[in-house]
Amino acid sequence: MSAKHFVSSKKALTALVMMLSTVFSTFVLADVVPSSEASVLKNRFRIDHMVDSLTLFIQRQYGSSPVVIVLPDGSKWYASRHPKEVQWVDGLSGDIVTIHKPMPGPWQLIGRVVEGSKIQKISKLGIKVEALPQPLFQGERLKVTAQLLGDEQRLRMPGLDYLVEWTARFISERLPSDENFAAGTLVVGLYKDYGEGLDERPDDGIFTGKINLNQPWGHYTFQVKVRNNVFSRESQFKFMLSPIPIEIEILEPEDPLDGRWKLYVKVDEAEVQLSETHLDFELVGPAGLQLPITLSRLESSQSEIVLPEVSDFGSYRIKGMAATTTLGGREIVLALPERFFNLIEPPKPPPTAEELAARATKKAAIEETKAKGDAIFWIITVNVTILVLGSLGLLIWRKRRNLKEALAATQKRLDEEKEKDLGPTLDEIDLTMPEDPPEEGKG
Repeated sequence: MSAKHFVSSKKALTALVMMLSTVFSTFVLADVVPSSEASVLKNRFRIDHMVDSLTLFIQRQYGSSPVVIVLPDGSKWYASRHPKEVQWVDGLSGDIVTIHKPMPGPWQLIGRVVEGSKIQKISKLGIKVEALPQPLFQGERLKVTAQLLGDEQRLRMPGLDYLVEWTARFISERLPSDENFAAGTLVVGLYKDYGEGLDERPDDGIFTGKINLNQPWGHYTFQVKVRNNVFSRESQFKFMLSPIPIEIEILEPEDPLDGRWKLYVKVDEAEVQLSETHLDFELVGPAGLQLPITLSRLESSQSEIVLPEVSDFGSYRIKGMAATTTLGGREIVLALPERFFNLIEPPKPPPTAEELAARATKKAAIEETKAKGDAIFWIITVNVTILVLGSLGLLIWRKRRNLKEALAATQKRLDEEKEKDLGPTLDEIDLTMPEDPPEEGKG
């Protein structure tokens, strides 16, 4: 082999290696890596020149601030300040950043990235949604799943449930023969990966749907959409929501007071297996009444269940569920519609003439007694008032008279004391001048 061919083959091999490394490095599972590898990474990663677009999934310590991205040329991006072509969403547990035409070279993250987690570089995002089973019935308890795919692999990262939003919708096909003809678009649920309800394990990348199937029956398009501020993906397909295969109704006795109420049950054997159908009800009534009613091994598609005897007047409610199996062998659980009935106290017969006369006599006696009581009350009240007012007037008169006498005595005493203090009066004073004594020497 010539040197020229060797160099050409070496270049081709190098290009192939770079291409394969790009393909396999664009997605990394969020499993924990050995501590030695984590210490070497130090939140650094490299982007090859052949990558046109990628999305970074970054796992942070819960509640920490968004990371800072350092580009190969030393410039920095922040969650609040970055180029317009960069899409960034941050949450309590991580960041999702989409970069178009990223700069080739070594990149670095600055922040509280979870130790041991790998940086996930995704070139292609998609979703995988589990199809709805058929037949699917109203009121059915349904478990369906969906996955977020990165480069056709299931994407998982602790806290990813907080960074994306799943929405499930039923879109009516508007067929005139269907009950959902005028239903339009119905938001029927969401998908969560939090380890509660029907979801088996949190943060395993399998989002479990909680779908409300208490909707009008008919033909629909099932639409599932996952989105955030960085991306949006959607999947949809058609399906049929069938009427509930078990019907229940309340049968009222001819005499509601003495007769027994019944529950009529009809099972559609064209949809479910009668021998595999088990019913569990609860009768709820006044004064905290709660009575269980269980029915298994149905012998006929139409049955009547005698309800427990009820005697308290008021409203009663029957709620229940059914565990059955479709003809295709799928085991299902159905929430049956609630049914209500009222035990009403009958009206009393009209009174006879003797009863009316007795009531009138009793009423007249009561009114006479009340009138006498009122008269005695007012007589006593008036007399007591007169007595009180008279006593009060006499007391005031006496006090005024005593006060007047005291004032007169005081005035008299003051006049006497004044006369004593003034001495002789003007008439008693001798106003004549004394005679001059004779002058000495005059004779």
